[in-house]
Amino acid sequence: MKIKLNEHHVEVEEGLSLFRLRAREKPAADVLIYNGAAVADDLPLTEGDCVNLIIRGEIPAAAELEALMVARHTPGVHEKIKEATVGIAGLGGLGSAVAVALARIGVGRLILADFDVVEPSNLNRQQYFIDQLGLTKAEALETNLKRINPYVNYSAHCIRLTPENIPTLFAEADVLVEAFDRADQKAMLFQSFKDKPIVAASGLAGYGPGEMIGVRKMGKRIYVVGDLETGAAPGCGLMAPRVGIAAHMQANVVLRLLLGEQ
Repeated sequence: MKIKLNEHHVEVEEGLSLFRLRAREKPAADVLIYNGAAVADDLPLTEGDCVNLIIRGEIPAAAELEALMVARHTPGVHEKIKEATVGIAGLGGLGSAVAVALARIGVGRLILADFDVVEPSNLNRQQYFIDQLGLTKAEALETNLKRINPYVNYSAHCIRLTPENIPTLFAEADVLVEAFDRADQKAMLFQSFKDKPIVAASGLAGYGPGEMIGVRKMGKRIYVVGDLETGAAPGCGLMAPRVGIAAHMQANVVLRLLLGEQ
């Protein structure tokens, strides 16, 4: 029968168990991942199972590292999203956090775009560091993402997005993430990127209940994350917890779209 061992298809005999496989392939492995879940008990293996054998503290060879990084994925996910391209328009609190989430799950290519630089007030919610103050967000985020997952293809652009350059810049994107601050910028993006899904956000300021943030589908291809009400204003700022909730909900919508879910 065939199983997948550390992301490689291998032929094994019928009746083989997880512990017997470990004893044969990597006896020192102390982290056993079976179909995306860490397990401590011996289990019978069946056709199509996915197994990862990991030794805590060991730094694996580059050829094996990518497979082990996705060991906790739901089986079948990595093969699909590794072929996908996602665009992110705006690399602030939402965009930078969405990019980190998508890099961690191993989306094949990320197209990143923002004209701004990292400044001190960004650091309360955006995925940058103090020693990156003054750098362009595109450059700084690409550096950080490569440290998280070097197996993703990153295309970072320090550019002000316009109706003229959006169609070309994101032409290869299967899904586009809208992560702008202003309503007019959002509308411009909706009008300029046509025929493919857009995952947008509206209403994520302050510290209101996180459960108020939801996902709404508008029309055939636009998904909006947020409460649709609580915008940034004097007395109602943008902070990491609520912005992070919305960003990760955006990333999850992107993942579902890439996997063919609606």
